[in-house]
Amino acid sequence: MTDTPAPPPDLKLEIEGPLAWIVADNPGRMNAFTADMWAKLPRHIQAAEADPAVRVIILRGAGTRAFSAGADISEFESARTGTAAADYDRLNHEAFDALLGATKPVIAMIHGFCLGGGLGIAACADLRLADHRAQFAIPAAKLGLGYNARWVQPLLALAAPSFVKEMIFTGRRISGEEALRIGVVNTLTDADTLEIAVRTLATEIAGNAPLTVSAAKLAIDELTRHPEQPNFAKLDAAVLACFESADYAEGRRAFLEKRKPAFQGR
Repeated sequence: MTDTPAPPPDLKLEIEGPLAWIVADNPGRMNAFTADMWAKLPRHIQAAEADPAVRVIILRGAGTRAFSAGADISEFESARTGTAAADYDRLNHEAFDALLGATKPVIAMIHGFCLGGGLGIAACADLRLADHRAQFAIPAAKLGLGYNARWVQPLLALAAPSFVKEMIFTGRRISGEEALRIGVVNTLTDADTLEIAVRTLATEIAGNAPLTVSAAKLAIDELTRHPEQPNFAKLDAAVLACFESADYAEGRRAFLEKRKPAFQGR
């Protein structure tokens, strides 16, 4: 009897009602991202953004051993040396830009290892929930890699510069408890209840007015990324759209009628 070959690494998009799950499926290498997986991430974000039924995007790794160990090091010899390195970096930039530009809330569900580019992906999410076994690290200094400033920026929105420096300077792994303390994750749970916690949070968000959530996300991102010159015209337009929406009228009616509102995102 011959062994069944393992399926090739993949990044999957699974739509489940108002939730879009983007799943890194490369368990044999701790869900490390291949070049093909990096390339698929912007396309999956675009598809989830375009689906009017989707209210929340959730990132996770297949299984419970790892969220992602980052970029697949087995590709570095061919894809991350010489002129090819620029092409690989472009894939990374496009993936991170797609996550940071998402208008819908993004949650990272972190089981186990969250390393290198995996931590970069998680940092680009709006919220991060992890299990108590989670470990976080940026091992670039142990590999001689230059860690691009574009990938550092999302981490600086979570933790103080001194903590980010310590992580990159040392390359050491930090526990879920330490990640919670310095602000890298929002919540820690037991491994067997992490998905329940993520679903509960995502469903709660999905039940609220999408335009209100989107306007708040836009405001917080704009004010933290461009604190000196925020685009208040853009932010004011998003708030005005809420007040002019059918959802605002529905919210008022539901409050007066003492029932749960049925928001449509328009």
